[in-house]
Amino acid sequence: MTRLTFLMLLTALLASQAMAQSDDAAYCKKLGEYATRYLGDPGGNGGTRPDFDIIDGIDKCNKGNTAAGIATLEKKIRSKGFTPPPR
Repeated sequence: MTRLTFLMLLTALLASQAMAQSDDAAYCKKLGEYATRYLGDPGGNGGTRPDFDIIDGIDKCNKGNTAAGIATLEKKIRSKGFTPPPR
């Protein structure tokens, strides 16, 4: 395998991984917003605020651990009888 071919394959692999990570981050954000909106506790201003499980999932997402954040948020959403939004 030539160097050029190797570099092209490596570049394609890294680009696909970066795209998957950004997709996971976007989905994680979407789950956090969904969970806060539909499962959050009533706030003093008429809105909702996230409970501790939702905060934990959002925090994991914000720290880059999207797999754990998604799992936490999806579990919370399902435990309340809702279906998580599509990716």
